[in-house]
Amino acid sequence: MDSLELIVVVAAAVLLMGWLSRRTGLSEPLLLLAVGCLVGLTPSFSSFALSPDVVLFLFLPALLYWEALTSSVREIRTNFRSIALQSTGLVLATAAAVAVVAHALGYGWPIAFVLGAVLAPTDAAAVAAVAKAMPRRILTVLRTESLLNDGTALVLLAVTIDVVTDEHPFSWSGTALAFVASYAGGILIGAAVALLLIPVRRRLPEPLLHSVLSVATPFLAYLPAELLHVSGVLAVVVCGLVSAWFGPRVIGSEARIQAVAFWEVASYLLNGALFVLVGIQLPAAVRALTSVSLVQATLAALAVSVAVLGTRLLWFYSVPYLVRLLDRRPQQRDRRITAPQRLPLAWAGMRGAISLAAALTVPATTAEGRIVGQRDAVVFITAVVIVVTLTFLGPTLPTMVRRARFPADEDKSAELTLARCRLSSAALDAMPALAERFGVAEEDTLRMVRDIEDRTAPAPGSAHRRESVRRLQLALLQVKRDTLTDLRDSGRIDDIVLRAVQEVLDVEEIRLGRP
Repeated sequence: MDSLELIVVVAAAVLLMGWLSRRTGLSEPLLLLAVGCLVGLTPSFSSFALSPDVVLFLFLPALLYWEALTSSVREIRTNFRSIALQSTGLVLATAAAVAVVAHALGYGWPIAFVLGAVLAPTDAAAVAAVAKAMPRRILTVLRTESLLNDGTALVLLAVTIDVVTDEHPFSWSGTALAFVASYAGGILIGAAVALLLIPVRRRLPEPLLHSVLSVATPFLAYLPAELLHVSGVLAVVVCGLVSAWFGPRVIGSEARIQAVAFWEVASYLLNGALFVLVGIQLPAAVRALTSVSLVQATLAALAVSVAVLGTRLLWFYSVPYLVRLLDRRPQQRDRRITAPQRLPLAWAGMRGAISLAAALTVPATTAEGRIVGQRDAVVFITAVVIVVTLTFLGPTLPTMVRRARFPADEDKSAELTLARCRLSSAALDAMPALAERFGVAEEDTLRMVRDIEDRTAPAPGSAHRRESVRRLQLALLQVKRDTLTDLRDSGRIDDIVLRAVQEVLDVEEIRLGRP
């Protein structure tokens, strides 16, 4: 098998399974995983080995960055406590629960905690693929949790691997310091990279270069974080959030449309490719199992799957209620959700390629050259848990969302209406001064006022009149952009609403910019 064959097979699988999913309504991640497994059974791909570096250093930064760019900063800030608890406390609780179960089944404590760290994070690609029907607030919490819990889990994995390989003894103070340093370093590097790139974005002369910089940005954040041994995950996520916040002021319409189109295609292809690659790796994980029998490893994997799912269910039906007892503020009471509405959050615990890549990073030998026992079982159990969660949770999550009966997101509709009204009002207020500035005739100005109020197209006139009207329309678009950004900055609308309205303004600006 060569790289070209792999690229062709993966791309064809993503295309065909995407088409089949839309025709049949079947879970796309599950179809991709299944076809990948079938490919892995063929002789040409029997020796395929998924490189953890490819997943962690190529796929992960790009996917995290795009997810961060399309998140809502306001919703993250509002729900920060829940997100922080889930991306740290739930990760540690899951790792501990898996370790306890694995140890009870005969695995040593060090390798049991390695398995726990590997299986602790949810997968951003899997969650995003099946949780789209959830309300804005719930979806933001789940997406941000899946972005940040990778960082917690990878730091925990590094600590446990050091213990397994005898490089460093375990200590509570050392582990706590590693977490703090990793989080703080990742946040600082991500914010610094995003801020340093703002003047660069302002000075780039053409949209194509903006797109190139957009592709390079997640890696510019991830690389220094990894070199300094802090959280590259947090660096990319923070860089994406800061870039999304300042983006409306420093990126032009044509560059933004081009970059968004690229990222939508790239993220879809990368997400699909990950599921296919995991599927291809599954037969190899079975063949590599030698330390225990297939039956023993399968039973252990099923027990660990129950621990993973049970811990998440227990968390969502215990910790939030404890928090309620401690925080009785009215604004928190207003944000509470019912027990049936909490179930989809607990159900969105799919594992994916990040867990498998983390398992493959476990070294085969210790620092003294001894073989790390049961590493093959860790890889096998991880693969089975991925299959179980995607098979069991993924297809049933939409049903759980429907049964939860979430109320319609009226706030989003109200914010869209507010944004459109404020933009029209701002344009009308600025119209007289701008019309005088560009020498637009009074009849054309009145026609544009009716255009804003009634959405009718202005009548054509002479070339000079058309040009002056065009310049006025472009100036009014800038007024609308400034008003839209001010609404976002003040918290009146969130980033999701800003992007929806901004897309309309971008298309209109490109139309006006044509000769």
